[in-house]
Amino acid sequence: MSSQPPSLSPQDDASSSQVGRAAPHHPALDRIEDALRGLRYGSVLAIVQDGVVVQIERTEKTRLTQGDQR
Repeated sequence: MSSQPPSLSPQDDASSSQVGRAAPHHPALDRIEDALRGLRYGSVLAIVQDGVVVQIERTEKTRLTQGDQR
């Protein structure tokens, strides 16, 4: 018996979803989208506890070009 979990191919994923019905909208997705909006360099981190997004962190980096350095 294999100890690896089965992987889903795109076909498996499509067949397991309900056709014609939209996936339920999660309110945290709006907040994650807001954090990503306008971000050029950096990261967005979603902290999850017990399957619920409880915190979203946005870290923005500023890249300096050769002319910006003194």
